[in-house]
Amino acid sequence: MLPREPLSVAVLGAGLIGIDLVAKIQRSPSLRCGLVVGRDSEARGLRQAASLGCATAAEGIDSLVASAEPFDIVFDATNAMAHAEHWARLRPFGTLLVDLTPSRVGHMVVPTVNGADALKHGNVNLVSCGGQASVPILHALSQRYALDYVEVVTTAASLSVGRATRLNLDEYIETTQDAVRTFTGVRDVKAIVNLSPARPPAPFRVAMSVVLPGAEAGPVSALVAAAAEEVRSYAPGYEITACTVTDERVFIAVEVTAAGDRIPRYAGNLNIINSAAVLIAEQYAASQHLVGATKERS
Repeated sequence: MLPREPLSVAVLGAGLIGIDLVAKIQRSPSLRCGLVVGRDSEARGLRQAASLGCATAAEGIDSLVASAEPFDIVFDATNAMAHAEHWARLRPFGTLLVDLTPSRVGHMVVPTVNGADALKHGNVNLVSCGGQASVPILHALSQRYALDYVEVVTTAASLSVGRATRLNLDEYIETTQDAVRTFTGVRDVKAIVNLSPARPPAPFRVAMSVVLPGAEAGPVSALVAAAAEEVRSYAPGYEITACTVTDERVFIAVEVTAAGDRIPRYAGNLNIINSAAVLIAEQYAASQHLVGATKERS
């Protein structure tokens, strides 16, 4: 059987997230970056994308719709307010839209929890960086215990948070809370976001406080460690820095460092959601290649 051609992908958004996505896409044998789209032809992100050998355009979603090349996958790295329009305009093309904004428009996916669902939906929402860091652990705990309350506190270096994310802080909180409720069944959930101005910038951190009747230190630690190991399969900088059980209260802290592509190591918030996005895209590519191979044999 001849090797399959990589799927053609486009990145909508040329900020911090978008450019790191480009670097990760270029390392993938199953993806090919066909276009990076921004809204300002003089934007630094578009210049960086061009320096990486990518075609660029500066008319936003109009550039994608007007492109002569069809794209198998589009990553939306813009903002939550714009995503609904992007989905409406791209949906007729049959493109898989991977949403890195906290829009709650598409089907929420966290790879180690329900990654297979991404292959059934045309619009996949990756929740938030805090959701990607916390949900795998919280979901693992919910499979054994009945959780009463969950609080997720996300702390990111201010330098790692772009304009679009700052505009979407309310959506970020609401979407993270919605994801925790969806994947754990807990109704009483609170999410908090801190943007730290510390110098030097601190790594991305997520702290989880859980009221968990019947919690035992040994089983809780084992569940947390197993969930973290699964996440590290695509985000190697994901580490558990604390896991304690006091009576019915469980405290878990996670730290995520970036791989050092086009972003600094402290920007683990960008790294974990981008790593999840590329993993979903690669799984989709594998499924498309399998369908093609099946048709060839028949």
